[in-house]
Amino acid sequence: MHVENSRDLIILEQIEQNPDATQASLAGEVGVAVGTINWHIKRLVNKGYIKVKRAERKKLKYIITPEGISLRARLTIDYIQNQFSLYRLTREKVSALLAQVQAEGHSGVRLIGDGDVADVCRLTCLEQSISILDDPKVPAIIVHGIKVYLQGVHGQG
Repeated sequence: MHVENSRDLIILEQIEQNPDATQASLAGEVGVAVGTINWHIKRLVNKGYIKVKRAERKKLKYIITPEGISLRARLTIDYIQNQFSLYRLTREKVSALLAQVQAEGHSGVRLIGDGDVADVCRLTCLEQSISILDDPKVPAIIVHGIKVYLQGVHGQG
């Protein structure tokens, strides 16, 4: 999912959950500067996804329009589809790496890395009866962000 869409999704979800959200609180949720949130909100307002009402003298209230609710639904579906695609691609990649490990006579690997992608690697190893070991003599599956590669097998880094 494109970063802009991801931010829009978070902003729309946060406003839906808390219409009294401030730009500062939204910036904290998204992990960006308040100026970036201001830019996103102005863009969402211009596209008709959010309305802004003045609640008090300096306080604004954000309201998601029906078009904004529809956008949030589309972005949510895109996000889920992207996550499933990443899951499937990771499983395919790890399965291919494990086939190489097994072809060289190994029944275990080290798993270096953490996070969701490492969890998918761990699950794939379990399903293929490959032990995860803490042994520097066995090949290693390395997880770096969303990338997965093999180290310590002939022909690999």
